[in-house]
Amino acid sequence: MDKIKLGPQTLLVPLPVTLLTAQIEGEKPNIITLSWVGICNSQPPMIGVGIRESRFTYHMVVEAGEFVVNIPGEDQVKAADLCGNTSGRNKDKFEETGFTAIPADKVSAPLIKECPINMECIVRHTLKLGSHDYFIAEIVETHVNSDCWTDDKKLNIENLKPFAYMTKKRSYYGGFSDIFGDYGYSVKS
Repeated sequence: MDKIKLGPQTLLVPLPVTLLTAQIEGEKPNIITLSWVGICNSQPPMIGVGIRESRFTYHMVVEAGEFVVNIPGEDQVKAADLCGNTSGRNKDKFEETGFTAIPADKVSAPLIKECPINMECIVRHTLKLGSHDYFIAEIVETHVNSDCWTDDKKLNIENLKPFAYMTKKRSYYGGFSDIFGDYGYSVKS
């Protein structure tokens, strides 16, 4: 197979679809859909999120220094798309989507009740990169729907039903329940 040179591109695929909630005192909370998100440390657990300075939520994250990363399920694709294609400057995204804001334990931003996973985060570092700033935040509490957590302390992916975003295709993909192998299976005897 021949290779095609594309120059520098953002072709890391698939990307997670997340709904970041943020809130500052005296203002309504907002939701932004982000896919430039990833775990970047395990002890303490940390997550990185890339946000453009022009986004309404950006200034809320800077001012509050905290946020919640909510992981939606496949049944929330339309709401996630809406949160990524409308601005909180002129829309209440909780009202528009029908999502329910519930209080977090350790940060001021709310959890999205309908999302199966919610991670409360406190910003520890901010990197100015160019088009986006990258916020590295410590995950200080994690909430998961009980039907998405197994007795042996693993995620139940069949109930979680996460979906992904493909950057250059600009499409959402789901159906991630097939297992092709478990961690370390290639070296087990």
